Parts: sequence; C-alpha cells; structure tokens
Amino acid sequence: MIDRRIKFRHIQCFIEIAQERSLKLAADKLSLTQPAISKTLKELEEIIGATLMTRNRAGIALTKQGKVFLHFAQISLASLQQGLDGVEKEGDARARLKVGALPSVAASFMPSVVREFSEMAPNVMLQIMDGPIGYLIERLKLGELDLVIGRLGHPAAMEGVSFTQLYSERVDLVVRKGHPLVKTPDLKKIVDWPVIYPPEGSAIRPLVERYMMANGVGEIPNRIETVSGAFGRVYTRRSDAVWIISSGVVQNEVADGHLVRLPFDSDITKGPVGLMTRPDTPPSAEEQVFRLAVQAVIDELGLTS
Repeated sequence: MIDRRIKFRHIQCFIEIAQERSLKLAADKLSLTQPAISKTLKELEEIIGATLMTRNRAGIALTKQGKVFLHFAQISLASLQQGLDGVEKEGDARARLKVGALPSVAASFMPSVVREFSEMAPNVMLQIMDGPIGYLIERLKLGELDLVIGRLGHPAAMEGVSFTQLYSERVDLVVRKGHPLVKTPDLKKIVDWPVIYPPEGSAIRPLVERYMMANGVGEIPNRIETVSGAFGRVYTRRSDAVWIISSGVVQNEVADGHLVRLPFDSDITKGPVGLMTRPDTPPSAEEQVFRLAVQAVIDELGLTS
C-alpha cells in the first residue's frame, strides 16, 4: 500500500528538482518559493524514511534511493498525465461526468471533491444531481448518471449496483439557537415540538426508527416528513422544530452557529457512505480521475469508514 501521506505535490516537486538539479530553478518552474519547495522535499523524505537528494556546490545530486524513487515517480506521473490526456477533448466539445449525490454529500463532501477534481481535470464538465437515494440509484441504472455517492440503499434497490464504502456518517438532531431543548436536552421531549422527519424510502428512515425505538421515544404527532435541505434549514431557524437529518446536510450551519446539534448520542445511526457504479460498465478516464479526487479528499479530511 502507498503511504497516504504522499501527495501529488510531493511527487511533482521531487521530479522537478531532480530534472532541474536546482531548488531555485524548480521553485521558479512551479511558481513556488524556494523555502516552500525545500519543505515539500523534506516532508517527502520524512514520509519515505530515506534521503533522496544531497546538496553540493554543483547543485542537487540524487542518492541511490533517490534514483530508484525517481524512476517510479516519473512512471506514475506519466500514467496520470496519460489519463488526463484521455479526459481532454478536441475543439469545443467537453467531456462530461454526471454524478449523483445525496443532499448530505452535496453539502459537505462534494465541494472539496469538485475543487480537487477541477484541478486534476479542468477540461471536464461536471454535472451534479442531488436527491433521495432511491431516485439517484434508479438514474444510475438507467445510465443517466455515471456514478453516485450516498448511503447504502435497500438491498432490493442495490441489485446491479457496485458499492465501495468511503466513510461513515451519523444522523443528527438539530434546532435553532435558543431552543428550550438546548438548555434542558431530553430526547423523549422532542414529541412536544414539531419534528422534521425522514420520509419512507429515504436512506436514513430505518436508522432513525431504530434509534427512536431504542430510546423509548413514542409516536410523534406533529411530524413533517421531508429530506429537503432547503426547507429544513429555513423552517428550523424560524420555528421550534427539531430537524432529524444526516450530519453532512447541516455541517456548515452548525459550524456557523445558525443551528445547534442537540447533545444526544446518535452513533447507532451511523451508516456507510460510498461510491456506486454500474459493475458492467468499464470506468471512463473521467471517472478514474474523479476517484483519485475522492480519495485525495478522504485523505485530506481524515475520513474513515
């Protein structure tokens, strides 16, 4: 397994230094400062646990380990470039990649992936569709989407779909600032307030029902069933509603202080979020680069399955 701490910038900087035989020239070529490129080289050597280059009056010299690493680093970079070249199209026609994402993924995970992907494949037009997991999986099966990122669907819906887990996500209960439940949190008391609840067929509905049952929460009389993030964000901030939703959907609002996560242990609701594709369709060059971007973000954010 390749050490996940090794990033594309480490490989790129190392190869440029080796080719230019000079930190200054390599830094100029990459539009970096000399201290920055020197730091990147040092990070790479610390990760590998070996000295790759030595400095002398003549410039930079590769060690034996450095020569071996350079050989395979150049092969890796060339392979990646070949993949990117396959993504590029002649003329005005642009390659497209159609991705489906659950609202929680679209709000939290996808922005970082899109940023990474845009740097790797700037000539590819990315089309993103969000919606309920059942709807997205159906679009995937029909060929209207190239891949989907979301929670594992019902067994029947997942037939004919390949699922690769990326990370786990829990369900949160959130309210507006100053809500009475913030001062005196009691899960059983949520029945006294309007509750925005996941509807039938949503990926988190079975998890939420199991959670409520395990905590002795009775029937919720005043219930609004929806997974609409647009509605939930506005209605929760303007009312006393308790919103039960995947943590990714409200990650930004909680971080900004617009909504407050109630301090209930909801780890029982954790479920796998993964990448779904059609197993009978070979991955395109665009999809392969997208997978690289996804993995880079997972490493960057420290997400675990």
